[in-house]
Amino acid sequence: MQDKNKILDEIFGDDPLGLLNVKAKVKAQTADERLTASFQEITDFYKANKKEPEPNMSNIAEYKLYTRLKSLREEGEKMMALEPYDDYKLLRSEPKEINSIDDIFSDDTLDLLGGDDLGLYDFKHVPKDTTMPDYIAKRKPCKNFEDFEHLFINCQRDLRERSRQITQFKNEQQIDKGYFFVLKGVLLYVAEIGKRELDKNGKTNARLRVIFENGTESDLLLRSLSAELYKDGRRITEHIDKHLDNFQGISKNDVESGYIYVLKSKSEKEKLKSLSNLFKIGYTTTTSKDRTKNAINEPTYLMANVEEVSLYKTYNMTTQKLELLLHKFFGHVCLDIDIYDQKGKRHTPREWFIVPLHIIDQTIILIDSGEIVNYTYDEKTEMIKLKQKS
Repeated sequence: MQDKNKILDEIFGDDPLGLLNVKAKVKAQTADERLTASFQEITDFYKANKKEPEPNMSNIAEYKLYTRLKSLREEGEKMMALEPYDDYKLLRSEPKEINSIDDIFSDDTLDLLGGDDLGLYDFKHVPKDTTMPDYIAKRKPCKNFEDFEHLFINCQRDLRERSRQITQFKNEQQIDKGYFFVLKGVLLYVAEIGKRELDKNGKTNARLRVIFENGTESDLLLRSLSAELYKDGRRITEHIDKHLDNFQGISKNDVESGYIYVLKSKSEKEKLKSLSNLFKIGYTTTTSKDRTKNAINEPTYLMANVEEVSLYKTYNMTTQKLELLLHKFFGHVCLDIDIYDQKGKRHTPREWFIVPLHIIDQTIILIDSGEIVNYTYDEKTEMIKLKQKS
C-alpha cells in the first residue's frame, strides 16, 4: 500500500502543467436561472446608469440589453416569472399616448419608419383607437381667383411704394379678415374667418379661407396658420392711410391733418450703425422727401442720410400733439448722443428712439384710441405692457 501511494506521488509530482488535476463538475444552469441572470444584467445596468437601456447603436452592449428588455416585456410568461426580481418595475413600461402623427414618429425608436419599403402602415405598438384630427386642410385651386387677383397686385404695388411694410409676425391676434401675410415666400390673403370657438385645449380657434398668390386656397385653422407663420412667415401691415383713425373709415367730412413719419439712419458711424432699432419719429404736413435731401448736413438727422420706413396719415387731430405724445411715451429710450455740425457746434437731437418699428405702430394706434394712458413700454422685453395698478 505504501508502495502504491509512493508511485502515485511520483506520478502527480511529475505533472508540472496540472494535466492530471480533475476539476469539480459544475452544475449546468437551468432555463429559469439563465432567464434570471439575463434580467439581472438589465437591472445592474439600470442601477449603474439610473435609466433603462436605450437603442444606442454606438454602444452594442446597451443595445443588446435594450432589445432583451423589449423582448421580455412582450412575452407574458417570462415577464410573470421575473416579477419577483423586478425591484425597479422595469417590466411594466407605461404605454405612450398616441394623439398625432408626430407622436407616432417620435415613438419610432428603431427608425422603422425611415423608408417606404419597411412597412410604413404596420404600426405594431400604436393603439387601434388613436385620436386623429377629424379633418386636415389641403390646398386646392381657387375657382374664383379672379376676385382676389387685384388685391395681390395692389398689395405688391403698396410694398414697392412703401405704403405697406413687411414686419415680424408676433401673435395670432394679428390674423384677421382682409389681412395679408407671407408664408414661405408666398403672399397670402385671409378672405374669410369662420365662427371663433374654444378648442379642447381652451384656445380660441376658427376655420379660415386663405387665398394664396399662386392661385390656390386652403381652409386651414387659425391656430395652424399662426403656428406656420411663427416658423416661417411675416406680417404685412395695413396701408398707411388706414393706420390711424382706428380703422373706422374715412368720410368726406374728415379733415386730413398731417403725417407722422419714421426714419432710419444710414449713418456709417459704428456707434449708430450697431443700433438695429434706432428710428426718428417726427411730424410733417407734407409727404415730400425734399425735407430730408440735405440730411447729411443737418444735426437733427444725425449728419447722415436717412431712409423713410413708415408714414402715418392722420385725420381730425393735432398731429403735432400726437408726435409729442409719442416722444413722451418713448422718452426713456431716447437716443442720448451729442452731434456736432460743420461749424463744430454741439447739438443733442431728441427725436431718435431705440425701439422696434412694430412697437411704434402699436403705440400710434393706442394713442389714437385713447388707451395709451393704460400702457407703458418695457425696453428690456421690447413689449408694450399694461401699467401696474398701485
